[in-house]
Amino acid sequence: MVVLGSKELSLEEVHRILFNGEELSLDTAALQQVEENFKFLQQFSARKLIYGINTGFGPMAQYRISESDTHQLQYNLIRSHSSGAGNYLNPVLTKGLMIARLSSFMQAHSGVHPELVILLKDLINKNVFPCVYEHGGVGASGDLVQLAHLALVLIGEGEVVYEGELRPTAEVYAALGIKPIGVHVREGLAVINGTSTMTGIGLVNIIQAKKLLGWSLILSSMINEIVEAFDDHLSAELNAVKKHAGQNKVAAAMRDILKDSKMVRHRPDHFYKELEEEIFKDKVQEYYSLRCVPQVLGPVYDTLAHAEQIVVQELNSVSDNPVVDHHQQNVFHGGNFHGDYISLEMDKVKIAITKLSMLSERQLNYLMNDKLNHKFPPFMNLGKLGLNFGMQGIQFTATSTVAENQTLSFPMYVHSIPNNNDNQDIVSMGTNAALLTHKVIENTFEVLAIQVMTMLQAVDYLNCQDKLSSFSHLIYQEVRAIFPKFIQDSPKYKDAKRIKEYLMQHEPKVKI
Repeated sequence: MVVLGSKELSLEEVHRILFNGEELSLDTAALQQVEENFKFLQQFSARKLIYGINTGFGPMAQYRISESDTHQLQYNLIRSHSSGAGNYLNPVLTKGLMIARLSSFMQAHSGVHPELVILLKDLINKNVFPCVYEHGGVGASGDLVQLAHLALVLIGEGEVVYEGELRPTAEVYAALGIKPIGVHVREGLAVINGTSTMTGIGLVNIIQAKKLLGWSLILSSMINEIVEAFDDHLSAELNAVKKHAGQNKVAAAMRDILKDSKMVRHRPDHFYKELEEEIFKDKVQEYYSLRCVPQVLGPVYDTLAHAEQIVVQELNSVSDNPVVDHHQQNVFHGGNFHGDYISLEMDKVKIAITKLSMLSERQLNYLMNDKLNHKFPPFMNLGKLGLNFGMQGIQFTATSTVAENQTLSFPMYVHSIPNNNDNQDIVSMGTNAALLTHKVIENTFEVLAIQVMTMLQAVDYLNCQDKLSSFSHLIYQEVRAIFPKFIQDSPKYKDAKRIKEYLMQHEPKVKI
């Protein structure tokens, strides 16, 4: 069980909650701080003008709200902003945003009643997922629209996804014996005014992007292996003179994967001796998609490492406005709800993963094109040339998907559109950035699945299983169990989907 509030949450703990089914509990001392923070705001807000408690919202903050209407004000905010559109979020993304919102509340600077954090914890543990829509957030006064749908469920309204079905919240609450929260002071504004949607999606994105990096490392190692590339472009000596951590980690990981391979060649054995040929059949240096993997994937590693740091910092931050500080006995108005930190990191991750998919597509093309590799039949066709087509058809899917990634990689961070009567005159579009990044990541798993299929066909064409490194051989065996060798043409869409799911569900056992 992960205890929330006693220390900062890590990405590894979030991973365990999201994908391993671990439950959350709330630290008793932290929960006591939440209660003290609430009591302070309740007392402090009397006879003072505080945004969102006795004022309207946004540009309507110039209007005072009478004490008799302050509770209704919070309900009006939740209901009016529950206005999302498009598809609703995948439950794992919704769970991520719920964890992020709960983490922010447990910092005890939001002035919320403890019943709110307890209910949110219970919904996470019971896998009750509010129906939150993709479209609506501009990511600057927080993820207002998406988080309003969370708030709508917390007050017992709207819909939830429970046990794979979309059902009315009230119906599921009745079945599980759950009581919705009431509004005490500012629970409506507190729930919707934060960066938790983009942060929750961002956490999932970082977890999955790191998987992609691991699988790309493995496949890049295997292609170097099966084409009998030279080993010096992975050497510690060559990479050490470039001072980037990511490049050196990638090269080291690839050396580890290939350490007992019988296929990778040592350059001095072939070229560092007296030679008589004027023209060499062997390429003296491999194509960039094979030779420059540390230089291509190294920046991806460094980008993900920095993005993880920023997103986890946001996870453990207070992204609320105003910030209620019961220690200093004050309420501070500002803009912690602004999502630029997440938006910029998601754009960087999106660009990095698109480049990773481009590397995969180029390696795939190298295997497919006999005029480049001079080693394999066209399109890795193990049947009769002309009559059979091998991997020809599915290559189109990989190429098309990478092209989509390239278009989706236009940054959202610089795409601000003023709105809200120009109150929100510069916005982050952070949730859009996170969702587009999620799409690019999912696309890239599809591309890598096609690359895996082709790589296994190449191994069988060469009949080189016994020459592979022990690491590569294990991957070959595991994936061949769900994707047998084929010669005759057959539909490949189900195979690609099955391998994509395998890649998404299995941690690549590579040290980096």
